[in-house]
Amino acid sequence: MANINKELSIVIPAYNEEERISKTLKKYTNFFNKRLDYEILVVLNGCKDKTLDIVKKYAGKNVKYINIKEAIGKGGAVIEGFNIVGGKYMAFVDADSSTEPDQLYYIYNRLKNSDYDGVIGSRWCKGAKIMKYQPLKRVIASRVYNTMVRLILFLPYSDTQAGAKAFRNNAIKSILGTVIPVGWEFDVALLYALRKKGFRIKEVPIIWADTLGSSLKITKTAPKMLKSLLRIRLENSVFKGLLR
Repeated sequence: MANINKELSIVIPAYNEEERISKTLKKYTNFFNKRLDYEILVVLNGCKDKTLDIVKKYAGKNVKYINIKEAIGKGGAVIEGFNIVGGKYMAFVDADSSTEPDQLYYIYNRLKNSDYDGVIGSRWCKGAKIMKYQPLKRVIASRVYNTMVRLILFLPYSDTQAGAKAFRNNAIKSILGTVIPVGWEFDVALLYALRKKGFRIKEVPIIWADTLGSSLKITKTAPKMLKSLLRIRLENSVFKGLLR
């Protein structure tokens, strides 16, 4: 399925996204069809709704999909996708359209015209514009989580969770086997693996809007987030395997 001749490969992980995936695919195909040679790979994992039926309607020259029966989480889905695609530049975005395609295109151009190995979109660095904020409790949780990321993993970014990131092919392919496949926290695990190997990542401001429909429950997920951060840290230390 991989096409090494593509300029940009976009991976979209999808778990029960029947309410949002059609809008996202329509926006992204309409936008990128006019601009460059690209491919989109939707990685469905554990979907129990009609996501597969909807994605099939978009399948063709530029849109592919794989359907994994079990739920392997966002991290597992993106890793699976990155192992398959082969574009010169590789990106992943969330299925909810919170990041418009023009913002990913902006990130791609910033990467292409720089000597960085990756560029990530940020909602919280200077110059960013949030068109629609998340509920207050989620904003607070996001800022607390970012503080934990800085303290535990020493990542210098103001926003690791915005759903728009792009990297050079060689950078991603060289670290896939070392990324801890956690779920929602996968973005952090990926950035940590890249920085550990010496790759340079640039954070840039984007325009972003919250989209209704997220299945993430902060109160239930918070302890798991902390455990995942500690796992990422320990799995890359002499204490590997201690926290499972």
